[in-house]
Amino acid sequence: MKLFGTDGVRGKAGKELSVNVALKLAMAAGVHFRKKSITNKILIGKDTRRSGYMLENAIVAGLTAVGYDCVQIGPMPTPAIAFLTEDMRCDAGIMISASHNPYYDNGIKFFDNEGNKLNTDIEAMIEGLYVDEEAIESSQKREKEIGSSKRIDDVIGRYIVHIKNSFPKHLSLKGVRIVIDAANGAAYRVAPTIFSELGADLIVINDEPNGFNINEKCGALHPAKLAEEVLKFRADIGFALDGDADRLVVVDEKGNTIDGDKLIAALAIHLNSQGLLKKSSVVATVMSNGAMADFFASQKIQLFRCNVGDKHVLEVMQKEGLNFGGEQSGHIIFSDYAKTGDGLASALQTIAYVLSTGKPASEALNLFELYPQLQEAIVVKTKKPLEELNGYAEKIKELEDKKISHLIRYSGTENKLRILLEGKSEAILTKELESLVDYLKSGLNA
Repeated sequence: MKLFGTDGVRGKAGKELSVNVALKLAMAAGVHFRKKSITNKILIGKDTRRSGYMLENAIVAGLTAVGYDCVQIGPMPTPAIAFLTEDMRCDAGIMISASHNPYYDNGIKFFDNEGNKLNTDIEAMIEGLYVDEEAIESSQKREKEIGSSKRIDDVIGRYIVHIKNSFPKHLSLKGVRIVIDAANGAAYRVAPTIFSELGADLIVINDEPNGFNINEKCGALHPAKLAEEVLKFRADIGFALDGDADRLVVVDEKGNTIDGDKLIAALAIHLNSQGLLKKSSVVATVMSNGAMADFFASQKIQLFRCNVGDKHVLEVMQKEGLNFGGEQSGHIIFSDYAKTGDGLASALQTIAYVLSTGKPASEALNLFELYPQLQEAIVVKTKKPLEELNGYAEKIKELEDKKISHLIRYSGTENKLRILLEGKSEAILTKELESLVDYLKSGLNA
């Protein structure tokens, strides 16, 4: 069976991601990590979904059953779990979150002892153990070998200090008015603390989670309310996080959302101007806009492309010895500060860049014009191989003959097919997208 998607294991809580699945998955992961155990501790964090209580208890039960000691730290951003796993010398870290998905979904993300997301080979090993009933049964501990669990609440300070240290010492946020949308998610306490301690004139919205309102018409996927607040309070900039705070969306002082590729480009220029962009190179995914590639070429910055998913961005960064990369969606990795996308670190680097330019965000963050891109997501019953659809190859050739770039892929976290088209004419793109969507809907949901 296939458990892991592009970012851990994810599904509807109580259905695809049931207590039994979480329990068994935790046991399988525990068996794997104990092979090279050093401290016999695993860190567990979560976002603010109600189902997090259910899954957390199942995971603790599974890990202690195979002999692990668990450290539970409650609601914390995903990048905080990555950082604290290494900082607290744990064998592994687990984050319970479905990121930007609605409250009724949840997920389980794993980190190794260095705070890195697991590669596909390790995920395959854990999946193999998951279906190996004999291995799971024989690994259960008894008597004094059963693991323990404790909950601690004071580690939030470690992460706050770590992220604050990423902000340049010679800059101050005093007098800078910032609006933050915490998405009623994992950063609802951390984000306001960091920006307040740095002196910002801060307005915070959507920081009252109730277990069901995470990402609900707020946060990185819904920046409209943030834009309203930025204009209302005449703020200098607005930052929207998603449910687990590994993603950032920026709104400028005019209430306009900054495209993710433009944000990546501006931050790359900022690093490069300081001599901090290793090998003058950036990693982005195959979804990144062609205009960004052309802009980097004009600035003599090399662009590496990879598959969608911030773990793939990080893999290429590590392979090439680079320290910066990101996704159009707002996952941005500064590996000098974080092992994964970190919305708060990205926000601090963004405002540092804007301050260094002496320009308003609307000017500083718009360095080039994008080529037209159109996206669509189709809900599908099953993920049939696209190559098996009648006429698919001919349909793709038609797009290429019209010089339209395309990315058509199944979501790794939902039953959806995602379509991205890019070209020089929006009118032609609109027509071709409508035709393609009709064709795919017919073929996939017949």
